[in-house]
Amino acid sequence: MYIVFAAALIAAGLVGAAVLFGRMRAADGPGAFVALPTRHAAGESQVNQSREDVARVEARLHAREETLDITRADLARREQRLAEQEGELELERGQLAAGLVQHQHELERLSCMTASQAKQALLEQVEDQARHDAARRLREIEEQTKREADRRVRNILSVCMQRLAAAHAAETTVSVVQLSSDDMKGRIIGREGRNIRALENLTGVDFIIDDTPGAVVLSAFDGVRREIARMTLEKLLQDGRIHPARIEEMYYQAKSELEGHVIELGEQAVFDAGVQGLDPELTRILGRLRFRTSYGQNVLAHSVEVASLAAMMADELGASAKTARRAALLHDIGKAVTHEIEGPHALVGGDLARKYGEPEAVAHAMEAHHNEVEPQTVEAVIVQAADALSGARPGARGESLEQYVKRLRDLEQIATRHEGVDRVYAMQAGREIRVMVAPSAIDDDAATVLSHDIAREIEKELEYPGQIKVTVIRESRATEYAR
Repeated sequence: MYIVFAAALIAAGLVGAAVLFGRMRAADGPGAFVALPTRHAAGESQVNQSREDVARVEARLHAREETLDITRADLARREQRLAEQEGELELERGQLAAGLVQHQHELERLSCMTASQAKQALLEQVEDQARHDAARRLREIEEQTKREADRRVRNILSVCMQRLAAAHAAETTVSVVQLSSDDMKGRIIGREGRNIRALENLTGVDFIIDDTPGAVVLSAFDGVRREIARMTLEKLLQDGRIHPARIEEMYYQAKSELEGHVIELGEQAVFDAGVQGLDPELTRILGRLRFRTSYGQNVLAHSVEVASLAAMMADELGASAKTARRAALLHDIGKAVTHEIEGPHALVGGDLARKYGEPEAVAHAMEAHHNEVEPQTVEAVIVQAADALSGARPGARGESLEQYVKRLRDLEQIATRHEGVDRVYAMQAGREIRVMVAPSAIDDDAATVLSHDIAREIEKELEYPGQIKVTVIRESRATEYAR
């Protein structure tokens, strides 16, 4: 196309030159032939110029055509490569689809489930997780409700504590018998120790005769035996005749007198607690609690105190004060016979109550006061709260140094095993524990959760009267030095 256009331009130039030459001849006439060579040279120059222009145009056209050919070839190569890549992609797509199918078959083979079964299992797992989250939220709401109820019940407990004024004194596992003179120690020991051996064999109590002036110490964990030994020794000292035969006589006499004294103590406790119609055998067993202690607290005095507290709380809450009072008085009666009957004292006491005609509500409240059975009545919960309140008040109970140190150590170990805890301090005789955490590892929300977790673990793993306050402290400091 470009060549034809160039030829047309050349032809047009030649025709133009011819026409111009003809016009020049017609204008000049016959004598114009003189200037012909000069004009002819000018026309040839113009024609040559035109030819050069055409040649340059033709060269440019050829260059463009070559560029177009190269571009066309490059495009063709690119189209070919794209076609090849598309084919490769189609092949890989087919291989991937086949691989997915094979992978699915392999998963089904390994899991022994089809795709629909796996989908159903996943849906069930998600449903179970949703139920778990809902249950956790429900527990949080329940705990919040319990905390609110605890705040409201404090008023009732404070009123009951203010109304009750009970005396208390710490008791130990020893009794002391005063002597008129130190000469009596030799007579108590006897020739070659026969008298003291007879006393210890009969009573089952250790007689400690040391350098303590004017006193003999009786040591035994069984309060009844220790009381019989004390009465026996006092009778021997009053009689003045101390020998094995007389010791045995005084022992049985003291044992008989103690049985009557136990009944009197039980009747007095029933009267003090305001309970009527109690079976005589229960009254006798109740009197034996006078010689039992729990962490230094006399169990009989504790039972009478719990009965008074339970009755006041039942009146405040609108429950049966009679049932609460009766169950509270008898709640620890199983401790008087635990050496004779195996089992937790709460369950043993419930069986005794049923055996001697007590109502089922009373027996259930007795069994539930240490959660051996789940409390089902308001009175059972009241007895449980009154028992804890009596044991938790200041001065009511004591504990040995070993138990005290062990409780503090256990508190610190429970808190220390949590991640992010830096230091732990047990304070106020184990009534409060302060946990220092690393601020980079524990944030404010995690500190709240940590205090809750530690409190729950303490409730599960330790036994303690009252309550323990858990405080988590998170402190962040920024320090810089001016130079």
